[in-house]
Amino acid sequence: MKSTLKYSFFGMALLLLSSSASIAQKTQTLQPSFYTLDATGKITGYNFPALPYAYNALQPAIDSLTVSIHYDKHHRGYYTKFLAAAKENNLEGTSLEDIFKQISKYPDAVRNNAGGLYNHTLYWENMAPARGSKPTGELAAAIDLEFGSFDKFREQFSNAAKSKFGSGWAWLIIDNQGKLAVTSTSNQDNPLMDVAEKKGLPLLALDVWEHAYYLKYQNKRPDYVEAFWSLVNWDEVSKRYMLSKRFGK
Repeated sequence: MKSTLKYSFFGMALLLLSSSASIAQKTQTLQPSFYTLDATGKITGYNFPALPYAYNALQPAIDSLTVSIHYDKHHRGYYTKFLAAAKENNLEGTSLEDIFKQISKYPDAVRNNAGGLYNHTLYWENMAPARGSKPTGELAAAIDLEFGSFDKFREQFSNAAKSKFGSGWAWLIIDNQGKLAVTSTSNQDNPLMDVAEKKGLPLLALDVWEHAYYLKYQNKRPDYVEAFWSLVNWDEVSKRYMLSKRFGK
């Protein structure tokens, strides 16, 4: 019987971006989520990632109706359309990370839906009920080193989210020099894409499309951005940061 392994988006990004560790070494720390691979490491399928919590788990910051519509309609829609776009463009079995490296070569159906699928998966994974607070350990030290303090980082990230014109995302990334940076992208673009102004490996993502907040906050995006900080799962973000260091990003 053929054995299979499943990898999270973030885990697969590290596998593709690093050659210093074997697949066997890396799989020990990666959580199953999205890609299904055979014993040789070849992608054999894409799975729609499960929501990590109940629809009402993020209340009162994000209401259950928003979560259910956002996840079941928008996120799942990107997944379904990505499968069709991948098939049409002979990309089946290709990782999103490899697609992103050459996204400028592909039509908008690939760019928008691959981006939407990846971005939303990261968004759900970096939130958790009643978390918030502040990061600790090496991530906290890296934030202090790069931004001066956690409060200065939070202000810069919040401003990136609040000031993004139209629809898009705010990001905390680790760049190619191993430094933390805040950036933003439009629509469903992300920092892994070859079209990104600032490139790097995403650690934290905030969706500022109106469908992420309009039912509760209407046009008050700044209120949604502030509420987001009560949900950030710093354990998950720190895990990504530590894995990026371990695998040589």
